[in-house]
Amino acid sequence: MAVLLPRPEGLFDREEEWSELSGFATNDTVGATLALVYGRRRQGKTLLLELLTEATGGFLATGLEQSSAMNLASIGSAYARYAGLGAPVRFGSWEDAVDALLALGERDAPTPVVLDEFPYLVAGAPELPSIIQRALSPRGRARRGSTTRLVLCGSAFSMMRGLLSGTAALRGRAPREVVVHPFGYRESAEFWGLAGRWELAVHVHALCGGTPAYLDYCGGDVPADLDDLGPWVVRNLLNPASAFFREGRVLVSEEPDLRDVSLYFSVLTSLASGDTRRGQIAATLGRKETALAHPLAVLEEARLVTSQQDALRSRRTTYRIAEPMLRFQQLVIAPRESRLVRGRRSQIWHELSGTVSSRILGPHFEELAREWVREHATEHALGGIASLVGPAEINSAADRTRHELDVVVVEDEPERPRRVCAIGEAKWRSEPVGRDQLERLRRLRSLLPTQARPVRLLLFSRAGFDADLRREADISGDVELVDLERLYTGD
Repeated sequence: MAVLLPRPEGLFDREEEWSELSGFATNDTVGATLALVYGRRRQGKTLLLELLTEATGGFLATGLEQSSAMNLASIGSAYARYAGLGAPVRFGSWEDAVDALLALGERDAPTPVVLDEFPYLVAGAPELPSIIQRALSPRGRARRGSTTRLVLCGSAFSMMRGLLSGTAALRGRAPREVVVHPFGYRESAEFWGLAGRWELAVHVHALCGGTPAYLDYCGGDVPADLDDLGPWVVRNLLNPASAFFREGRVLVSEEPDLRDVSLYFSVLTSLASGDTRRGQIAATLGRKETALAHPLAVLEEARLVTSQQDALRSRRTTYRIAEPMLRFQQLVIAPRESRLVRGRRSQIWHELSGTVSSRILGPHFEELAREWVREHATEHALGGIASLVGPAEINSAADRTRHELDVVVVEDEPERPRRVCAIGEAKWRSEPVGRDQLERLRRLRSLLPTQARPVRLLLFSRAGFDADLRREADISGDVELVDLERLYTGD
């Protein structure tokens, strides 16, 4: 039986992660069990696990970039402190350490045992996963008489996921696998204190994303309003003395599988500049298209790049940078680093206003529209269930033109014909959207195959909608208008 612990006051959001981990940590069924927790750095994994062990009286130790013997000694010292011993414990081997940690649960209450930065431990002791596997064998002592809840935590996606894949030693041993993602755009607005100032919230999320530690990076300095946004960027993101300035490079260097760094940065620069298809990236880099399959796959595995399937054509895939801070690094900072270091920050930000709008804010608003459809929109608003949401191209035979759509919603439910529920456009411009955009959507809808039910039309706008469009939407009944207020608070 598990007990769902109340979420600590110091933990913002993370309801689902806390529920999963607290349920795992307090399960009193006899038999030691294993969970994995991972996600990119600076998402709050360590805070989450520190609060968990504090709430449950659990054990936590952290691996460091040091030798295996030094890490083993650190584990021994942490064990001694936890057990209230007068002197450090000197484990003779990792087998001894794992056995001792799993034995901590041989008491009345379940005992969480957290090994944070687990990849650092494995780097010096690659046998460690196999040792844990053996210790958790069905007939072993830990499985028969311990209620230890072992949690392995790390930031290297490929390594942590690899622990449970294929022929890996721990495959099938972990009943819980918790991925700690960046905050969504709604949670980010609340976390930064920008609720109600939705346009400013979009700007900050487009530049910084949902990584909670970035608020600490700027010392709690939040732009007061849109007029303060530029000065805020200059004093934080473009400041060579700020941790933001080299964060994009750090994100890449932290991934151990990204060995040919110049190749990966070239791919990222191409993506940041607007290349979205593999062929476009290959042309920019002067490489064969087939040569990019591996680097793109590695960047996806690290969650630095994400791929999107064309909602209407399954074999057409586009790519985008998943982390806004990395996009900002590649598009803004890297090409101008020497000028920024020389103190030209305000001038450079002024020069880049058009680039930031077209390459960062516009595409980001389109992605927020798709996220709203996936995470917040009701079935009524979409005219169906959003099984697949993505951009798409529609071919017009009449004018031999390809038309791009920012949002296409496809319902693909068992025992039902696959169908398009809705199509939409997201407009990041300073003027209200008018009827011309609705008429364009209607024309594009007419190019779709005949549907059993009518396809709904979605319009997303930064600056709202003019009176004519609002009246037309009220009359038609098949149009949904989503302004910033609805994007952040409605469904």
